[in-house]
Amino acid sequence: MYTIMEIKENIPIVLFDNQCYLCTKFAKMVRFFARDKITFVGHYSEFGNKIRENILDESALEMFWFINQKRAYGGRAALVPLIKSIFTEKTKKISASKINDECEQDCKTIKAVFVRSASLITNSKTIDLSKSK
Repeated sequence: MYTIMEIKENIPIVLFDNQCYLCTKFAKMVRFFARDKITFVGHYSEFGNKIRENILDESALEMFWFINQKRAYGGRAALVPLIKSIFTEKTKKISASKINDECEQDCKTIKAVFVRSASLITNSKTIDLSKSK
């Protein structure tokens, strides 16, 4: 079991759909550029469940999230803070989730690429952590 303190110790965090082929490819690409300065956590991992329960809301599974000390950014809202973090974060992190390419759904189809890309553009949310649960 993870506590709120353990979650905060692992910030910055990228929370992604670890059951989606395209999402895991995205996470691998971001991890390459971040050079292990960001913790990567799958939505469906034990740690991911704890983050969703304690920090995020019912829209958590609709998008990927970037979580820093002040806010949780979802989808489109996460892109700029994530890029800034890649260039400014200095400490090394250890990923709490193995990123694998196994796809249990129809993730590799052209339709899936468009649906996931559209969801990145259309979904956007920011949660102020000082007001979270």
